[in-house]
Amino acid sequence: MNLLRRLGAEPVTSRKARTTLILALILIPAAFVVLVPYLWMFTTSLKVRGTTGLPPFLFPNAFEFGNYLKAWQAAPFLRYYLNTTIVAVAIIASRVVLASLAAYAFAFLRFPGRNLLFLLFLGTMMIPFQATIIPSYLIIRDLQWFNTFQALIVPRMVDAFSIFLLRQAFISIPRDYLDAARLDGCSHWQALWKVVVPLNSSSVVTMGLFAFLFAWNDYLWPLLVANSEQMRTIQLGLQVFAGRYQTEWTYMMAGTVTATLLPLILFLAAQRSFISGLTRSGLKG
Repeated sequence: MNLLRRLGAEPVTSRKARTTLILALILIPAAFVVLVPYLWMFTTSLKVRGTTGLPPFLFPNAFEFGNYLKAWQAAPFLRYYLNTTIVAVAIIASRVVLASLAAYAFAFLRFPGRNLLFLLFLGTMMIPFQATIIPSYLIIRDLQWFNTFQALIVPRMVDAFSIFLLRQAFISIPRDYLDAARLDGCSHWQALWKVVVPLNSSSVVTMGLFAFLFAWNDYLWPLLVANSEQMRTIQLGLQVFAGRYQTEWTYMMAGTVTATLLPLILFLAAQRSFISGLTRSGLKG
């Protein structure tokens, strides 16, 4: 009997081994292709000034860690980091609150035109940012918000994708949980923050990570509404730095490495919740 079990298990085991090997042969080269630009950026930031020309080489002959200090002294990167962090944190907080409220309404409340309104929200995702940039710019001009945090934060406080992501996660919660919360005397507000959001913490983290990456990497909108040195974000600072030091690629790469550290750390720390949040958001349509 044991022999028959072994004979029956061997083909299954061998198929799994072959599948794993095939996936490894595909994913390892793909990972290498993705990682090489980052490795090139990091090693270039450590090369001796003036050695980044032809012929190209990946690993430096001597490591110049002083390039990072020189890059930070050449531009106010600390100010750029502070501005971008304030904007990113404010956008994340506002999207968590506002998108959670809207997603709860679309997922659990019954009101006339709910499905139509939700479709309209989804339709806004098809409108490119360039189509709304002029009206948004005129509003900021009329409000006299140029070179302020309001101009960088308020137009990005909520978006349709955040609402869609959380709504898809919320509808996976059994209705019995909400009924039990209502029997215990919870209002809709309490049910949202004490039941729904804690049960979908991974989806909230995923939405927050998307919001952070959007705010951290945004370039066009800050370029239009925040052109003073004191209000520049990290992406604008890097562009100005590149224009000021067009041939100093070692310093430029040093600044770029520091600009990618925080998003990389956050993604590595939240990658499990990120994957779980995307999975939960796709459970129901």
